[in-house]
This record gives sequence, C-alpha cells and structure tokens, in this order.
Amino acid sequence: MDVSIVEVISLIFLGLATGFVAGLLGLGGGLILVPFLTFILEQHGVSPELTVKMSIATAMGTIVFTSLSSVSAHHKRGNVKWEIVKSLSPGIVLGSWIASMGLFSHLKGVYLGLFFSAFIAFSSYQMFLDKRPAPSRQFPTSWMRWVAGLAIGLLSGLVGAGGGFISVPFMLFCNVPLLNAVATSAALGFPIALANTLGYTVSGWSVENLPIHSLGYIWLPALLLVAVSSTTTAKFGVSAAQNWPVKRLKRVFATLLIFLAVYMIYKSITL
Repeated sequence: MDVSIVEVISLIFLGLATGFVAGLLGLGGGLILVPFLTFILEQHGVSPELTVKMSIATAMGTIVFTSLSSVSAHHKRGNVKWEIVKSLSPGIVLGSWIASMGLFSHLKGVYLGLFFSAFIAFSSYQMFLDKRPAPSRQFPTSWMRWVAGLAIGLLSGLVGAGGGFISVPFMLFCNVPLLNAVATSAALGFPIALANTLGYTVSGWSVENLPIHSLGYIWLPALLLVAVSSTTTAKFGVSAAQNWPVKRLKRVFATLLIFLAVYMIYKSITL
C-alpha cells in the first residue's frame, strides 16, 4: 500500500490546516482528519469495516504531536489553567482506555461512523450558539471533575477528537474565559491523545487484513506526514487566537463541519 505523491501533498496540506485550527480553537484536528483519511484509505482498498476505525485512530495519533506544539505556545503566553489540567487528567486517561481498548474494538465501523457524524453535527450546532453562563457558576468539586474527565476521554476515544468540542464548552459553562479554555483544552489534548493512541495500538495489534505500515489501527504514513506538518502551524494558530474574532471563526468552521458530517453519514450507511 504505497502512498502516491498526490496523497503525500494532500496529507501535508491537511496537516498544515489541522495544526492551525488546533492552535486557534483548541481542537486536535481529528474532526477534519477523519473524513479525509477515510476517503484515502478507501481508495487504497482497505476494507470498509476498517477505514473508519483506522481513520479515527490515526487522527488521534496526530493529536499527540499537535497538542504539544500548541500547548507550548499557549503556555508561554500564560493562558493554560494547569490546575484544571491536573484535576481532569485522571478521569480522562481512564475514559480514554475504556474507549480505545474496550468499546472501540467491539463496535462496528458503521456505528462508529454514525456516532462520529452525530458528534460533529452536534458540535457544529454548539459552535453557533453564544450562551453565557450564570456569573456565579464555579468549577465543580473534585469528584465531578473525575466524572467530567471520564466523559471527555470516553467520547474523544470513540470519535478520534482531542476533546476540545467537549472540554471548551464545559469550561465556558464554568465561567473559564474563552482564551484560557482554548489553551487548557490544548493541554488536555495530550493525555487524551496519548492514552487513546496506546489503546488503539493494543486493541488493533492482532486484527487481520490491516494495510502495511500499520501499528494496530494506526496508519503510520498519514501519522508521520500530518504530525510533522501540523506542528509547524499550531503556533501560528495560537498567535491568531490572540487577535482574530474567534467566535466568528468558530461559526465558519461549524459550517464546514456540517458538510463533513453529511459525508461521513453517507460513507457509514454505505459500508
């Protein structure tokens, strides 16, 4: 399963785009990557049952590198709320392992594809909203942070996203300022991505008919190309987040997600 020069260029540009989005909005880029990786793997003759699973796992693997780049830039600006990262991470790791080493390997590709589509459709709807929480609302108690982390890790592991579409709205709901929520979400992306990537590798280790250059469910050529290119643009996204109208950009991005959701629904029902 050789990668053509056109696919190499496509994956590099895809990585550049997802890296910028990761820095700008605190997203891992998986919601963009999964539909495109599904298409590329399908063109290579990978079985329909594996295309969605491998796309989700590979997209998650790239977030390990993207999150490191974006969180470094955010940290230098003092935007990351590290106390939130520390309190949510234990639940996130547990939820990620439940998803990647348990549920993920047992669910059929069609169900994962439909779940992914529903998730990004809901996320796009949320991005259009501009609800403001009650000024008195505070961050929850310690056990509720465990529950919140568990939910973030679990959902992220099933859809191949870095958790930004869950953690950012959650933090905004708790009156964390937008810029701090975006930066903290980028930091949370690392434990989410690392735990899930290890889980996808273990759960896919003995799966048959995987394409060459695969590590469990992860397709290494795409992981390498997207990871290298995305880390070069994440810092520019962070810089743009300081000055650009992020709320307006979120609505533009939400429109793109709607089209990607429709595409993934179509691919899932035709598996």
